[in-house]
Amino acid sequence: MSNTSRKVADCRKMPSVNNCDLYISGSEEHVLEAAVEHAVQSHGHTDTPELREQIRASLTDETVAV
Repeated sequence: MSNTSRKVADCRKMPSVNNCDLYISGSEEHVLEAAVEHAVQSHGHTDTPELREQIRASLTDETVAV
C-alpha cells in the first residue's frame, strides 16, 4: 500500500456549459494527465503549459470517509 496521497480533479468545481460531473482520483501525475486529456477532448481546450498549471492548481487531496 502506498503512502502517496491521492489527488482529485472534479469537473463540477469548474465552469462548464455542459454541467460536466467527471471526477478523477489517483496520483497527482496520473490525475493531471487524465484531466488534461479530458479538458482537451471533452471541453475543447488546448493542451498548453498554462492549462496544465491551472488544472494542477485545482487538484485537491482526496478525502476518504471513515
